[in-house]
Amino acid sequence: MTAPAGFSAPPPPQGPGVHPPFPAPPIEGRGRRLGTSIALAIGAVLLIFGVGLAAVIGIGAVGGKALNEQADAVVADYLDAVRDRNYSDAYDMLCESARSSQSESEFTEQVSGQEPIVDYDLGDVSLVRLTVPVEVRYADGSRAELEAVLEQNTSTGRFEVCSIEE
Repeated sequence: MTAPAGFSAPPPPQGPGVHPPFPAPPIEGRGRRLGTSIALAIGAVLLIFGVGLAAVIGIGAVGGKALNEQADAVVADYLDAVRDRNYSDAYDMLCESARSSQSESEFTEQVSGQEPIVDYDLGDVSLVRLTVPVEVRYADGSRAELEAVLEQNTSTGRFEVCSIEE
């Protein structure tokens, strides 16, 4: 076979001790470079996963606090309305299922017949059951541990009080 025009093959080595035109690449240090590269890659992956995990934990903590604040505000507004005997306002704050099962006059009659609330303390919302523990102090000096049962409004996304239970 003839070589194409303008191409010439390199001459063969001339004798013993002569280096070929394309020597083999050096092999010393290759293992150390490979090990360092793998270690750096693993370190980068761990760093990325660590930052991601920290972000997820942070978002969860902030989200939990925000939901707790919203639930506390809703329950506090409802209990303030009941305490101040604004039964119409308290009824309007009830969830849809509670309002559909009880008229405003029935609600007013039921709540006004209970011992008046003087003060209350709220606990942290339970997102599993959507309840808020409430310690209530009544006008006669007695106390009760109650739970405010919540429901999330599907159109607004806000919590609403459905009932206060023992």
